[in-house]
Amino acid sequence: MTKGSNTALSALSENTGSVIVSLGWSSPAGDGDADVSVLLLGQDGKVRSDADFYFYNNPVAADGSVQLLDKTPTEDGNEDRIGFDLTAVPPEVDRMVVAASRYDGAHFGELDDLRVTLSDAVGETLLRFTVGDAGTVSAIIFGELYRRGDEWKFRAVGQGYDSGLAGLATDFGVDVDDDAETAVEVVDDMAVTAAVEPAVNGRPVGVPPGTAPEPDPPGALDAVPAPRRSADEAGAPKPAARPRTAKKRAAPPSTPPKSLAENDSWKPARLFPVSALKSDRDREMRATSVLLSVMTQVPRFGRRLTAAFGAPSGRMETFTEVSLPHGDTPRRPDGVIRIERAGKLWTALLETKTNGNALKADQVQAYMDIAARRGYEAVITLSNDVALEGSPLVDVRIDRRRKHQVALWHLSWAEVAHQAQMLIRHEGVGNAARTWLLQELLHYLQHENSGCHGFQNMGSAWVPVRNGISDETLCQGDPRALEVVESWERLVRQVCLRLGGELGQKVLPAQRARRGTDPEARRMQLADRLCVEGRLQAELRVEQAPGLLTIGADLRTGRLRTSIEFPAPEQGYPLTWVKRLVRRLAEAPADLHVETLVEGGTGGPRGTLERLRPEPADMLPKGGEAITGFRLSLFKNMGNSRGNAESSFIRSVDDAVHRFHSTVMVHLDAPTARRTGARERARV
Repeated sequence: MTKGSNTALSALSENTGSVIVSLGWSSPAGDGDADVSVLLLGQDGKVRSDADFYFYNNPVAADGSVQLLDKTPTEDGNEDRIGFDLTAVPPEVDRMVVAASRYDGAHFGELDDLRVTLSDAVGETLLRFTVGDAGTVSAIIFGELYRRGDEWKFRAVGQGYDSGLAGLATDFGVDVDDDAETAVEVVDDMAVTAAVEPAVNGRPVGVPPGTAPEPDPPGALDAVPAPRRSADEAGAPKPAARPRTAKKRAAPPSTPPKSLAENDSWKPARLFPVSALKSDRDREMRATSVLLSVMTQVPRFGRRLTAAFGAPSGRMETFTEVSLPHGDTPRRPDGVIRIERAGKLWTALLETKTNGNALKADQVQAYMDIAARRGYEAVITLSNDVALEGSPLVDVRIDRRRKHQVALWHLSWAEVAHQAQMLIRHEGVGNAARTWLLQELLHYLQHENSGCHGFQNMGSAWVPVRNGISDETLCQGDPRALEVVESWERLVRQVCLRLGGELGQKVLPAQRARRGTDPEARRMQLADRLCVEGRLQAELRVEQAPGLLTIGADLRTGRLRTSIEFPAPEQGYPLTWVKRLVRRLAEAPADLHVETLVEGGTGGPRGTLERLRPEPADMLPKGGEAITGFRLSLFKNMGNSRGNAESSFIRSVDDAVHRFHSTVMVHLDAPTARRTGARERARV
C-alpha cells in the first residue's frame, strides 16, 4: 500500500472477522524499540472515554475487541502484534487508530524498515505498508481500521507527532492530568493505584480528506462501565479513571509464612501430584489436563496464552481425550480449547508432548485435516522444543485449499512457565486463589518428574561438531553445524524466557543482521562461522539495561563468556568515570574482567576487578587515548553432555546468564541520557 491509500478487508479475504495488525522495524544498532498503542474513536474523532486508549498499561479491552499481544522477535529487532476482533467492536466506534511511540529522547528516524502488516486470524498476510522517512518524530500513526457501511477498511496513514505518546493521546481526547496525581486503573476485576503524569501539548496530525466515517447505527453500546468501588465508598462520588502512561510496577510477593512442618522431610500436599507418573503417556495426559484446567480457572493466564494464536477474548472451556472421527480410526487429540464470543465459537485442537519426545508430522497432519473438516480454527502443538523464527517446528504438508481455514501454532513448555512467572511475580491475577493455582501449576512444570522442562537436548550433532572443531576436521557446509546453530538459537530463546520471567521485563534475542536477511540464510552464515572460528554467540536485549548482554561459547577451549559493553559518559572526567564504575561494582565477583574501550578500536587497559579495586586509575589508557566505553565479562567452563545432566551445556549457559545478570548487570545504571529520558517518560 501507499501512504493515504485504503482497501476493504472483504476484498482481501473471507476470514476477516478477526485480524492481526503487526508493527515492525529494524535497528542498525540492534537496540531500537518502540511502544504500540491503539485508540478507538467515535464520529467526532475523539475517544468515548479514557478506556478507549490501549497501550502497555491497558493492553486488553474488556469486550475483547482489542488485545495488545507480546513482542515477537525478528532477525534484526522485534515486531509488535495487535489482535482485533472486529465482530466485538461497539457500533459507536468508527475508527481504530494504530500508532507507536518512542521514548528516552529517541525518534523514528533512527529506525529502518518501519512497516505495518495486516493478517487474518490464521496468520495469512493480507496487506503491507512501509512508512518512508520518519525524520525526528517520536510518535507515528501507522494506519487505521475504519467502518464503511457494514464493512471494515484499512487506511495507510504514516504521519507523525513531535510530542510523543502524551501528545498523541491528548489530541484524540484522552484526559491526561496536568499534575502528577493518583488515579485508579482497572485491570480485570482488580483496581490498582497508578501514577498519572502531566501531558505534553501535541501537534495534530492530518487525516487524508474524504474519509469521514458513516453515522452510527442505532442501538450503539454504552461506554465501558466505571471501576468498581468498595462498600465504604459506595455513596461517595469518585473521580473518573484516567490512563497512566508510565509502566506500572508490581510489588514483589510477600515473604511466605514459616512452615509448620516438624522437619524438612515433611512435604506439603500438592494440588497436582507428580509421584505417580511412570510413563510418557501418563505425563502427557496429566500435563495437558493440569494446564487446560488452570487456563479456565485463571482467565488472565488463559487469555495470555490463547491471544497469541488469534483467539478472541470470551468464555473459555477446555476438554481432554476427545474422540473425533477420522476415517476408520477415530483420533483423540490431547486437548480441545473452545472460546465463545458473541455466540461464535473459536476451537483449537491441542497435541502435547513431554520429555524429549518429538512431534509426529503424520499425527499433526491428521489433526489439521480433522480441524479443516469440522470448521475449527487452529491446531496447537505443545512440547519442550522451541520453534525457530521463520521455520516450522514440524514438517507438515498442509493442503493449500485449507490454509485459510486452519492455523498451525506451536507453544513450548518454557513459554507456559514464563507466562505463569510473569503473572505470579510481577503482574498479579486478581486474587489469592488464582495466584495459588498458578503457583501449583508452576511447581508442577518445574518438577523433574513432570517432563515439562523446556528445551533440554542439543541434539545428535552436538558431540560430533564439538569433536570436529577440536580436531579441526569440521568443514564449511557440514549440515551438522547447521543443526547445532538451530539448537543454539532455541536455547537462547529459552534463556530469554527464563530471565524475563525472573525480572518481569522483556528479554529478547538481538540480531545484528542486515535488514531483510532471511532467517535460514542467516543461520547458514552462522554455521559457516562456527566451522571456521569454533564459536557460538548471541546477544540479548534486556529492557532498561545499559547495553546488550552477550553470550559466547568457545567450543575449542570449552569456555563460556558472558559480557556487556556500554558507552562512556558524555560528561565528566575519565578518572571520575572509572572510580564510579568500581564503586558500583563493589559487590560484583572478584574475577570479573574489566576492559576499557578506546578510540580507534585498539585494546585498552584490562584486568580483573580484584586487581583494579585498589587502583582504579589503572583502567585509564597510558597513551592518553579517548575512552569510548567499557566491557565487563565473566568466564566459566561449559558442560559437555548434550542431555539434562547437572553439568550439561544447556544448564551451564542458563547458569552463566543468570549469574552475570544477578551479580554484575544489577549494579549498572543506564547511561545518563537514558536516565533523563526515563524521568521525562514518567511525566508523560
